[in-house]
Amino acid sequence: MYKLIAIDIDDTLINDDKEVTPATQTALEQAVAAGVVVTLATGRAYASAQAIARQTGLNVPIITYQGALVKNLLDEEVLYERYVPQDAVRKLFQYCVEHDLHLQTYIDDKLYAREENQKLIDYAALNKTQYYIEPNWEEKLVPQKTPKMLIIDDPAFLDELSPILRNLLGDSVHITKSKPHFLEIMHHEGTKGLALEFLAKHFGCDLSETIAVGDSWNDHEMLEAAGLGVAMANAIPALKEIADFVTLSNNEDGVKFAIDKFILGAE
Repeated sequence: MYKLIAIDIDDTLINDDKEVTPATQTALEQAVAAGVVVTLATGRAYASAQAIARQTGLNVPIITYQGALVKNLLDEEVLYERYVPQDAVRKLFQYCVEHDLHLQTYIDDKLYAREENQKLIDYAALNKTQYYIEPNWEEKLVPQKTPKMLIIDDPAFLDELSPILRNLLGDSVHITKSKPHFLEIMHHEGTKGLALEFLAKHFGCDLSETIAVGDSWNDHEMLEAAGLGVAMANAIPALKEIADFVTLSNNEDGVKFAIDKFILGAE
């Protein structure tokens, strides 16, 4: 019945040790053998997601930057891309400089910030990503195309900041949280849901024939778009509420459980 499954990476596909377990790896391979397209849908940069996808042996297009970039793993052909509008990039940089907020941006799949701080160091360590410092943000960063911008701060503060930024930047952008401390800003068509719709068309299947699996609020568009929306047991409560099914946690091979149940027909 299902022809495509899109799986979030952090706290979904990988466990708290940042690993894809052998059991989950086997389930992915069995799904592919059964003729199902298995893809990843993540807020991560392409290079970071690519490393995990290659570990799992996938060779399909993957959804990265929350849906702002869909790119083939094998030949790296770009299938879908949406950049944050230039005016929004400038306004966001100015706001963050004026309010002394940590803002980072991605250009040509590289991570940039205007200054080095502990938030940047910790983020880069978490994602195993190299970063670059560019103090001259107005001339060197603002004019560049970026699929995603990210503010790191206290979760409660970000909840207050989000509506302020929506008002400042308008409908041209999509603002979401990937994790409690991460507020992410993309083009308004840079969502996992729209990217899933694109991939379903690309592979010639109906959205009713797709499964989406995730744990955070940035996954809600794809869970709502998919024929079957699956939330992890460790997902935020709001995502569980809109999910069609809640599987086991990321530390209990929840992705494998969902694949076994809905793709491989295990009881």
